[in-house]
Amino acid sequence: MSDKKRPLSRFTVLDLTRVRAGPTAVRQLADWGANVIKIEAPASVDQSKGMGGARHGPDFQNIHRNKRGLTLNLKEARGREAFLRMVKQADVVVENYRPDVKQRLGVDYEACRTVNPRIVYSSISGFGQDGPYRLRPGFDQIAQGMGGIMWVTGLPGQGPVRTGVPIADLSAGLYAALGILTALLHREESGEGQWVHTSLLEAQIAMLDFQAARWLIAGEVPPQAGNNHPTSIPTGVFQTTDGYINVAAAGEHIWVRLCELLGAEELLSDPDYADGAARLKNRDVLNDKLQVYFSKKSSHEWIDALNEAGVPCGPIYKMDEMWADPQVEHLNMARPVEQTVLGAMKVVRNATNLSAAPNIPYRASPERGEHSAEILKEFGFSESEIEEMQQGNIV
Repeated sequence: MSDKKRPLSRFTVLDLTRVRAGPTAVRQLADWGANVIKIEAPASVDQSKGMGGARHGPDFQNIHRNKRGLTLNLKEARGREAFLRMVKQADVVVENYRPDVKQRLGVDYEACRTVNPRIVYSSISGFGQDGPYRLRPGFDQIAQGMGGIMWVTGLPGQGPVRTGVPIADLSAGLYAALGILTALLHREESGEGQWVHTSLLEAQIAMLDFQAARWLIAGEVPPQAGNNHPTSIPTGVFQTTDGYINVAAAGEHIWVRLCELLGAEELLSDPDYADGAARLKNRDVLNDKLQVYFSKKSSHEWIDALNEAGVPCGPIYKMDEMWADPQVEHLNMARPVEQTVLGAMKVVRNATNLSAAPNIPYRASPERGEHSAEILKEFGFSESEIEEMQQGNIV
């Protein structure tokens, strides 16, 4: 598929993001062919590795794929002028500075809108663009704690537990990307851009979903439930002769199927498990009884039998086992790239599938400023201007 036919190829995105939440948002646009330009400070100005991990490490390489690299010193007036000159021709700017930093640099929404009223400007912060915590530095685990998820994660009585992935960062990035695409659609009707912003805290609260609604609507404070589903019983983890499996036998029909498969028909006539409310009340005892049955066969045997009976279930994989699963292999969740320094490797592909763009080739993460001259020429900078900026440590 040529660049011009990629779904988002008509949009140019100036990427000022770092670490994870912002790059996650931009990655959604880059994966579908947007002309994404990753802007970093020149090495002569900033030699730090930053918070995003080593450039040639797995994290950085996976999250910054499908971009080109430009260096620009925004702390100098000449660099800021060059950036705003690029904004005139761009469609989207994405940043995840602390709210006051973009004003101090002079690259905030108002500055960008002044030179391009059609610009869609996206900001991601820790706690929001205003309010009493607006200037606090934000990190994923801090947002997880404030956003309620750490007190509904983990075993009962264990104390707060963070999730195994940076869920606040990732969800903030996804919400920002959704907002950017919505603003671009709105621009097609209005002709004007707008400021799209979210935060780790807002995204984390939104991702609580039904757990947050339990408080808002029913006044419940959800406790830790471990591997059990908080409200749908029995749904949880059971040990087999050689490992663990997940089983989700929610609803009366599936509950009956499970008991019949296990040969545990006596549970169907027990008033302690007569309906969902009773099974929830007596969940721990019920799980112990079910565990006796699951301890008799291997994970593979149970998964085959449960699926045959129409009871949702699945293995619990370590990372290497997950990648070796035939369905995962079929889904082709890894995409090959060729990186300038590292050579051939694979990155995790976007989880969305478009029938009109089934196999867009991926580009590896750029080296710092790898495409600076190429990009500046595309934006109308002359050879002499580029040389001048290079000599002045602006590029």
